[in-house]
Amino acid sequence: MLLVVAVLGAAVVFLALEHWRLGTFLLGGAALLGAALRLVVPTERAGLLAVRGKVFDVAWLTVLSGAIIVLAATINSLGVT
Repeated sequence: MLLVVAVLGAAVVFLALEHWRLGTFLLGGAALLGAALRLVVPTERAGLLAVRGKVFDVAWLTVLSGAIIVLAATINSLGVT
């Protein structure tokens, strides 16, 4: 869980520095990392990554991260990096 929070922290820093595309990619990456960790870590040790069943958690985090990454990649930056 701390690894996911660290990536989220880095994403917030980039967003605060107005590097919104990189920050958004990191947000999607944090969700994907959470899905991967939820898949391989036993439920007893998953902590806050375990909300529902393992299949639901992994599927939801994967769909969420995919949507965030696709949106970050396809939205026109309008001259902003």
